Amino acid sequence: MNRRKSIKHLATLSAGLISLPAWANGWRIETLNYNASVFSSSEQEILAAVVDAIIPAGDSIGALTVGVDKFLEKLFAQCYEVATQENVKRQLNNLENQALSEYGKSYSSADILQRQALLLKMAEDEPDKKDFLKLIKSETIRGYSTSKEVMGDHLKYKVIPGHYKGCVEI
Repeated sequence: MNRRKSIKHLATLSAGLISLPAWANGWRIETLNYNASVFSSSEQEILAAVVDAIIPAGDSIGALTVGVDKFLEKLFAQCYEVATQENVKRQLNNLENQALSEYGKSYSSADILQRQALLLKMAEDEPDKKDFLKLIKSETIRGYSTSKEVMGDHLKYKVIPGHYKGCVEI
């Protein structure tokens, strides 16, 4: 190994590390594309409305309150195949079209009972729609029931029940 070449690389690396804070000073969460979703903004809005229709906020916290819609966006983008993602997108657009034809307004602006009625109607339709509804319901319930707000704050779940007290006189 060439010693001069190694020292040159070390000096370049050190200069880069020193200048990094000044260079990254202007970074903001809003300007970074940290959440590249497979859904368009209108599909994200419809997905949030579906999540709200499945577990609405009532006397306790709802699914939107704990961020289940964002959980589903990341889950579908990172864990499901393209065919499933396309089916979810297609069914979200079908919901939007049904809401426009039946109520004259978008799915996300319909009230909770209208949204739930459209979902119940979807449960009686084609296999693709049934699969979509089954998937959305199960993943919404999983996202809601495993969130910190529900498990820790609402249900007071403790990972390890009880406490260890060592060196206690008997």
